Amino acid sequence: MTTCAIGVMLPRDIEATRVAEFAVRAEELGFDELWVVEDLGFRGGIAQATAVLALTERIRVGIGILPAGARNAAFAAMELATLAQLFPGRVDAGIGHGMPEWMRSVGAWPQRPLRALEEHVTTVRALLAGGEVGGVRLDATSVPADPPPLLLGVRGPKSLALSGRVAEGTVLAEPVAPEYARAALGQIAASDHRVVAYNVGVVAADGAAARAAARPALAAIGEPDWAPHIAPLPFAAEFAALRARCADGAEFARAMPDEWVAQLALAGTAAEVRARIDELAAAGVHSSVFIPVGDPVAALSSLAAVLE
Repeated sequence: MTTCAIGVMLPRDIEATRVAEFAVRAEELGFDELWVVEDLGFRGGIAQATAVLALTERIRVGIGILPAGARNAAFAAMELATLAQLFPGRVDAGIGHGMPEWMRSVGAWPQRPLRALEEHVTTVRALLAGGEVGGVRLDATSVPADPPPLLLGVRGPKSLALSGRVAEGTVLAEPVAPEYARAALGQIAASDHRVVAYNVGVVAADGAAARAAARPALAAIGEPDWAPHIAPLPFAAEFAALRARCADGAEFARAMPDEWVAQLALAGTAAEVRARIDELAAAGVHSSVFIPVGDPVAALSSLAAVLE
């Protein structure tokens, strides 16, 4: 039986008119969590989280992630404190470096990214707890009784180690296989540390059809940024060789063996996907988050089969 929370990601490019429908339906179907993303050029994480929290009553909402370089820590603390007060016990705050190319394009990539992230997180935490940093503190009326957990959305070994030292948890971007989760936890090296794992998700009565539908969403994972996700896998060398033979990510995704897709996505029948989520839980994952494929609202109903 699955021992971790099961969530869904609000697609970054969903039509604005369908956000309410997606959020309400996710809660109706019984998902534990809904995660919003903040990618450059799409929608803001705080605004999305606020809307989703106001539209729902129970579901926990995660923000994955807020780039530290894009926000002053005091103002980030003010936003998160407001969410925690208005929607107590329902917010998870993901913070990270952000994609370097995006951050550089807006002049927000720090000279020392690791130090900047550590200072940002420790400052936000201190302010949320009612403390003072550099002469700044939140007014007593704005300090939340239950500050939201801070999770780092990171992947490099030094950043994972930092997460283990300064955060309550870590958000692992897709794909997350059990081997990668174990490797990341080894670098995090912390007890009582929550791990949230994103994975492309497709559930169907025909497992092969589900994996075929998931393939296009895996096109990017052969690129260098995803190397830490693949290195712990038993087929890592074959994976690299196949990507080198393919002209682009789309060809690579089409050429992947079916068994690789099954390990790099939550794709298959409800029973197959439930079993995979259990494997992730056994590897130390506390929350498995589906990234829907295709029509996002329609996908929710099929994904919810794993909850039954």
